[in-house]
Amino acid sequence: QVQLVESGGGLVQPGGSLTLSCAVSRSTLDEAPIGWFRQAPGKEREAISCITSSTRIIYYLDSVKGRFTASRDAANNMNYLQMNNLKPDDTAVYYCATKRASGVCSSYRSWYTHWGQGTQVTVSS
Repeated sequence: QVQLVESGGGLVQPGGSLTLSCAVSRSTLDEAPIGWFRQAPGKEREAISCITSSTRIIYYLDSVKGRFTASRDAANNMNYLQMNNLKPDDTAVYYCATKRASGVCSSYRSWYTHWGQGTQVTVSS
């Protein structure tokens, strides 16, 4: 059973930075996708990015392009979402997700088979 655990959320002022971590409990295929999603209160869960290797990263959300950077340390089963210049609209619960036996990214929530519990990010002065 694959388990994912997010950490690194918290309260930050506008313009600040946070780095979210996603630890995967067991080795997956090096190319297994790690998707990052977020869900704000009263809104649908939306895809932020997906990474399958250090060189294959897709950003789905225009509002975070240039501010958020996804990365992974496959050797240690760790994945990261570096978030800079945070804005109040970035306030949400952030999730990482994966799909075993697949090297394909997707922006569809239903594509992913394993999810972390989420970590709250609040951007406020």
